[in-house]
Amino acid sequence: MGDELLETDDTESLKKKRGMGPEDLQRRGGEPDSLKDNVIADSDLHVMEPPDLWQRYIDPAYAHAAPIGLTEIPRDMRVRVKNHAVLRLGRVRPVRQEGRRSGWRPEHDSVYAGAEARGWDPASQIEAMDAEGLDLAILFPSRGLFVLGLDSVDMVGPDGLEPEYASAIARAYNDWLADFCGHAPDRMYGAAMVAPHDVDGAVAEARRCVEELGFRAIFLAPGCVNRRPWHHPAYDPLWAEIERLDVPAAFHGGGQTYLRPDFSLEVLDRLMMWHTFNQPLAMQFVTVCMCAGGVLERFPNLRVALLEGNCSWAPWLLHRLDEHNEWTGWYEATDLSLKPSEYFRRNCYLSLEADEATAIHYVDWFGADNLVFSTDYPHGDSQYPHAVEELERLALPHDVKVRIVGENWARLYKVPLAKKAKEAPT
Repeated sequence: MGDELLETDDTESLKKKRGMGPEDLQRRGGEPDSLKDNVIADSDLHVMEPPDLWQRYIDPAYAHAAPIGLTEIPRDMRVRVKNHAVLRLGRVRPVRQEGRRSGWRPEHDSVYAGAEARGWDPASQIEAMDAEGLDLAILFPSRGLFVLGLDSVDMVGPDGLEPEYASAIARAYNDWLADFCGHAPDRMYGAAMVAPHDVDGAVAEARRCVEELGFRAIFLAPGCVNRRPWHHPAYDPLWAEIERLDVPAAFHGGGQTYLRPDFSLEVLDRLMMWHTFNQPLAMQFVTVCMCAGGVLERFPNLRVALLEGNCSWAPWLLHRLDEHNEWTGWYEATDLSLKPSEYFRRNCYLSLEADEATAIHYVDWFGADNLVFSTDYPHGDSQYPHAVEELERLALPHDVKVRIVGENWARLYKVPLAKKAKEAPT
């Protein structure tokens, strides 16, 4: 749906569908500016943590059990925690095309080479932001996406994580990330890792990271520790503190860990197949927990970021969830005063992938006020350094895209917008 809709739909209908302002409709006769003329903020830029992060940063009381990053395969994001390597390595297949690395795009060897040679240091992160035209970014982990991907000892015995140990792992990562962001604190902002295994510790760590380290989000992987879903009342102290701190609870999935349910559906043995489900299904699960499980009724000012899981599924899911609320909510969800989709519109933000052509249907249904943008640098499915160019090509009005990369991000993370990127050398 592109300009043809602008010519056939009435103005008020378009405003309602796509969240447009008058300036969007006035652009039909002129050429829009480049997105890079505006502030571009990444909702979900990744760091590549050094393999010895936890050995250097963990509380000395846990130094003997510090997680260790693995370096056995190219850009290895696995980490050894106790007796497990997380993330789990899938089926091994022969790669018969010379020069190709499984799980990576052909151009990644060259475009990531400089940062990789420098150990993905903070200066290289800023250079990558400049190359993509990013002014500001919230930083999320790579190895840290998986490091807490085990149940607690209460659930699985000695191979699990002790609650205090899990919190020590999170604190070590956050201390390292604070040092990393300190290289350019006006451009890079941390998302704090907290351990669901230890709710009291997570509350304290969220408070420390926001009030002392200046972080702007609380990061949680979507998998259920001890099979306890996110609407379980045990998590209410964490939601209350995040709401008080006025930062979002930011959910971000990744690969296969040892938590259940496994959003990759377990039986699929090809990356192409299981990864298609993994991130979007995880975000759908979190959405149902937060919007139908009463969390956003109990904590009406809690902002929820659903990252790197696409947005195009949301119209179908929320429509179906509303239908089920109408059907069975009168006895199963008596605590809800709104439809699940109304909580979603009020509290939730989703990230748009750079080339997500089907996002037009999301915007038609929900408008664009709760969409943010992610490049996913420097991971295997990132479009870097052409993610912003890919976004430019999406069949969405220019001013809608400007809001997605700027105003919406600022509203989610409560960080003022500022033009910071230096023009990358040609």
